[in-house]
Amino acid sequence: MFENRIPPTSSQSDSGFLENQLEKQHRLSLRERLRHFTWAWYTLTMSTGGLALLIASQPYTFKGLKTIGLVVYIVNLILFGLVCSLMATRFILHGGFLDSLRHEREGLFFPTFWLSVATIITGLHRYFGSDARESYLIALEVLFWVYCACTLATAVIQYSFIFSAHRYGLQTMMPSWILPAFPIMLSGTIASVIGEAQPARSSIPVIMAGVTFQGLGFSISFMMYAHYIGRLMESGLPCREHRPGMFICVGPPAFTALALVGMAKGLPAEFKLINDAHALEDARILELLAITAGIFLWALSLWFFFIAVIAVLRSPPTSFHLNWWALVFPNTGFTLATITLGKALGSPGILGVGSAMSLGIVGMWLFVFVSHIRAIINQDIMYPGKDEDAAD
Repeated sequence: MFENRIPPTSSQSDSGFLENQLEKQHRLSLRERLRHFTWAWYTLTMSTGGLALLIASQPYTFKGLKTIGLVVYIVNLILFGLVCSLMATRFILHGGFLDSLRHEREGLFFPTFWLSVATIITGLHRYFGSDARESYLIALEVLFWVYCACTLATAVIQYSFIFSAHRYGLQTMMPSWILPAFPIMLSGTIASVIGEAQPARSSIPVIMAGVTFQGLGFSISFMMYAHYIGRLMESGLPCREHRPGMFICVGPPAFTALALVGMAKGLPAEFKLINDAHALEDARILELLAITAGIFLWALSLWFFFIAVIAVLRSPPTSFHLNWWALVFPNTGFTLATITLGKALGSPGILGVGSAMSLGIVGMWLFVFVSHIRAIINQDIMYPGKDEDAAD
């Protein structure tokens, strides 16, 4: 009965011992691991903030749901503060702040910081704006304009630098090239959330700015899509480790649909004066156009979603990377767009689909978060050659 049990040879035992010793030798200190704490960590906070916004936007609620969403929002604030502190610690200990922004790969993830800020601003109004005072509304308006200015500067400066300092082959095009345009695009999403609560004197400028910058961000993204489709046609799908990043393409059309419908519905009451037939008619026409455009864009997100799903299922990634958070944030925008369109169309069926999608987002967030923690413990990230600060 013991014939198949072959005891390990001395050389095999020595080999295993040496492997264990090498593993111990390669356990880096926290100080050294912080050298590889990259801008891509803000994908965690933008996804968690998006989840909090999604919970607050549910069409079918139950007692305690808003409390759950508030807890998620507060947890996101804590995570955001922690990530900011660790990023600052990295640059204090090791320097290289400008080098990180100029890096051909890591620099593309700097905009995720602003995406995190966008979810914090929108969540702030969702959870604390029910009894808004005038001072609060003014502060919210100031935050909106500061956000627009900073993200517009990011889109202009970062792309100007990329065009002059880097050379990316079109056969290597990835959706992360869209990221510098993503934050300015979310100006429209913020405007769709806060515009309705603003007084008429500021509501119209906020919504008009939202439409302007949403259009800018989506137009840049749409031009990038041409290169992306060309790359897929010429060079095929990305390697399996990069395929979760394909979900980034789901975001721009979805957030644009969400923003257009939300801003049309957020027009102030003064714009819809009942005693002015033209104003009432114009408002309704704008709303119908927004819904039509939203459905058009939602279908594009649906197509990109299925393309990414099939690609990932055909060849799942073998180890965790921070681009896994693309499985959450863009799809959160897709789900929010579905719910927004369902409300605009008064369709219980679409709202039910949105609720089911929301459950999927919660499950995916939990899966990616657990994988993230496991990767930290196993040194699959924050380790030389395994993060976005490594050449691709």
